[in-house]
Amino acid sequence: MREIHRETIAARAPWSRIIAQDQTLRIIDSHGQQAVDFLCYNARDFFERYHAPNTIKKAGHILLTTGDLLYSDRARPLFAITADTFGGHDTIGGCCSAPSNGMLYGVPNPGCRENFLSALEPYGLGWRDIVPNVNWFMTVPVGAAGDAAIALGSSRPGDHVDIKAQMDVLAVISNCPQMLNPCNNYDPTAIEVVVFE
Repeated sequence: MREIHRETIAARAPWSRIIAQDQTLRIIDSHGQQAVDFLCYNARDFFERYHAPNTIKKAGHILLTTGDLLYSDRARPLFAITADTFGGHDTIGGCCSAPSNGMLYGVPNPGCRENFLSALEPYGLGWRDIVPNVNWFMTVPVGAAGDAAIALGSSRPGDHVDIKAQMDVLAVISNCPQMLNPCNNYDPTAIEVVVFE
């Protein structure tokens, strides 16, 4: 693959970019233990967007890894996971937000929803366009009785996931700012993204 773009995303920051069909987006957890919230949309029709239930039903599991695909609400693949050094990325935890931080922790710190809103605004998208997202490098273990909790971030420095676009896709990242639960080991850090073709 030929590298065409590389960028550092600061701790707590949003990011977005159109990834053309057959290009690969690599997301690198530069320092380790950093959750990366992720949304994606058909770049030619933003009404078609990532759909967690279709993705989970097709994969047959709730933790994504190499070989799994991210499906849209029209049951079409948006991205294919082609490489993964972490394994087991969350599909059920969703994104943090000022309202949810207030509800859960009593502190309405801005979160990933606010980052998503900032990243989506240039495309004319907003609150209604934010759906349950993928959380790269984050795990939400589910017990036999259905109990679930966000686990301490366990990714290592340099862990990465490669996703190959199956159509032209708008990729949106919130480099999670959360410091009130253990997903970032209470210390958000920078990540890096690379685009290959």
